[in-house]
Amino acid sequence: MVYIILAAIGGAIIALAAYFLIHRSIMRGRRDEILLKAEADAERIKQERILQAKERILQLKSEHEKQVNERNAQIREAENRIKQKENSLNQQNGELSRKIHDADAAKAAAAALQETLNKKREEFDKLMDQANKQLETVAGMSAAEAKNILMENMKAEARTEAQAYINDTMDEARMNATKEAKRIVINTIQRTATETAIENAVTTFPIDNDEIKGRIIGREGRNIRALEAATGVEIVVDDTPDAILLSAFDPVRREVARLALHQLVVDGRIHPARIEEVVAKVQKQLEDEILETGKRTCIDLGVHGLNIELVKLIGRMKYRSSYGQNLLQHSREVASLSAIMASELGLNPKAAKRAGLLHDIGKVSDEDPELPHAILGMKLAEQYKEKPDICNAIGAHHEEIEMTSLISPIVMIGDAISGARPGARREVIESYIKRLKGMEDLAASYPGVTKSYAIQAGRELRVIVGAEEVSDDQAARLSTEIAQKIQEEMTYPGQVKITVIRETRSIAFAK
Repeated sequence: MVYIILAAIGGAIIALAAYFLIHRSIMRGRRDEILLKAEADAERIKQERILQAKERILQLKSEHEKQVNERNAQIREAENRIKQKENSLNQQNGELSRKIHDADAAKAAAAALQETLNKKREEFDKLMDQANKQLETVAGMSAAEAKNILMENMKAEARTEAQAYINDTMDEARMNATKEAKRIVINTIQRTATETAIENAVTTFPIDNDEIKGRIIGREGRNIRALEAATGVEIVVDDTPDAILLSAFDPVRREVARLALHQLVVDGRIHPARIEEVVAKVQKQLEDEILETGKRTCIDLGVHGLNIELVKLIGRMKYRSSYGQNLLQHSREVASLSAIMASELGLNPKAAKRAGLLHDIGKVSDEDPELPHAILGMKLAEQYKEKPDICNAIGAHHEEIEMTSLISPIVMIGDAISGARPGARREVIESYIKRLKGMEDLAASYPGVTKSYAIQAGRELRVIVGAEEVSDDQAARLSTEIAQKIQEEMTYPGQVKITVIRETRSIAFAK
């Protein structure tokens, strides 16, 4: 057994050795084959890389040659430009040399001409001196005296021509401005048709018979005293048939008294307690009517977004008057006029209408009576959040503050047009006469004025001057000066035309 085992082991060793030898031989053959193949691949790759490198070298060489050719072309082009500039500079140098030569020649000629001119000037001065001496001998005055006389004559002539030019320019500007202003104002007035009515401080209450008059008076005048105390109106009961007069400067109080009397007469129960009850009821009704009037006015004019307090103030205008002109009617008219003029001038008609409607609200407010109504109206508008241009138009419509908005002069003109319309307002006779007399005295204060007359209700001033004391040019200046002084020192509605009359009369008698 041992030998068999050893033989088996030896056989296994021999077989294993033979396997290793055979495997080694096989692997060596494969390795040689792989090496040969690798060498072949390496040679092939080497040849390919060599070919690519040659191609790249040829490409770079071609690009380099191209760049070299382009640079050579640029160099040749630059050389050509330099040669051209050099030729141009040579030509300019030649021309400059010729010009310098010509300038030297011209300078010499100018020097010679200047010398000749100097000689001629000396000769001319000698001749002038001789002529002046001869003129002085003939005229009997020196050259300085003649020069002064000539200067005075020239000054007078220049002053006359300047005044004529000023008059022509002013006439042309006045004609154009007046024509355009008249067109706008006439179109505005024609498009606005409003009634003009003058209110008084007395309201007449009609009654049917004297029995009702006695019941209104009451026993020992109790009823009439109670009515006067409740309304603040003076009730005049006299011999006027079928009428009782209600006298008060406040139209609202007169309206309350009229309505209360109407209800008392219709009801028939007239005694102090009933009077107080009816007056309180009528006052409440009138406040509602004032608010309704303000709303209706805003709707009619297309003015929206007003504060309710401003609407109430507008309604109160119905019962107020300005120089006898109904304030609400006046404000409606100013609003319409302002809107039309703003449209003609290309401005905002809604803003102008709003400012025109509110321009006199200061007259119906009970706040701060010491302020002018325009300033008070502006403060009320600011208080109720109106826009700055609206507030400025309200405050500046009597020029009490500076105008900062374009609609401010439009509202001022609309107010003047409405107030100056014939029959629209009443003016106290004393102030009217005083204004006319002031115009005449102002014109008479100028030297050369012999007479002055205010005509056409103070809208024209005729000034008669002496023909010996005032020339035509001075008359033209005088009219301008008087107009400026009236504008600065006097207050008047609309405009005043100043006409200066200068005439020469020659009188002879045939016997």
